[in-house]
Amino acid sequence: MKMKLDTAGMEDDFFEDSRLLGIVAPIKDYLFCWQLNQVFRFNFRINHNIEILLTKKLRSFYFTVYEYAEPHRYLTHYLYNNEHDGEYLLPEFKHLDFLWLMKGDVLDNSGIQSMIAAVRQINKVQLVTELTYSQIKNKQHLIF
Repeated sequence: MKMKLDTAGMEDDFFEDSRLLGIVAPIKDYLFCWQLNQVFRFNFRINHNIEILLTKKLRSFYFTVYEYAEPHRYLTHYLYNNEHDGEYLLPEFKHLDFLWLMKGDVLDNSGIQSMIAAVRQINKVQLVTELTYSQIKNKQHLIF
């Protein structure tokens, strides 16, 4: 008898109180983080403990995740690389280079729109869009 783990409840819990941006910016992840740190006065750092591992075609693919927790707020930012060695964390969004997940204190629409406008001003950024969770087929790939 085969048993299957039902992750639907886990996905709902993980994405509760969060917003997600998709970003097209064909630059190295560390340079993009540096630019975000300059614009928002953040301190994004790579977090190897929450790196995402996907195994496909007998190969392992590691997707880096950068993290920044805002002081004095219950809001943490996670920046995922969407591509590694020709594989995609979210294959349904192959055109996106980065995914920016904000978890914790809910950001209102005006706050999100001002963040999007600021990211669009960064050199090499071609697109910034908010994603809804119903658009994502592989939600489990974002859960660490």
